[in-house]
Amino acid sequence: MPVSEGGVIERVARVLCAQRLSANAEGSNPSAGEAVDAAWREHREDAIAVLKTLREPDTAMAAAGDPLVWENMVRTALGERPAVMEEDYDPPSPGTDPSHQAL
Repeated sequence: MPVSEGGVIERVARVLCAQRLSANAEGSNPSAGEAVDAAWREHREDAIAVLKTLREPDTAMAAAGDPLVWENMVRTALGERPAVMEEDYDPPSPGTDPSHQAL
């Protein structure tokens, strides 16, 4: 599988920017490359919002692979800490976790 050299936030921001500028999409610029290079940062927050939505896979995505791996990949792209992997989780012994006291 090919692996991109560029960060995913920038790549998504560039696509969103190009969609608005390029005549190949919704824009009117027949050669939008330089304009995208100059303006993609204006779409960075939109790219982050898209990626935050994608942290949680849908049912079809989850059926195709490990949802926790997907979530961790997206979290990493966002600069967030990965979710705890099940094999890395060591639950506290019964009766030792003060946040789960019996009533």
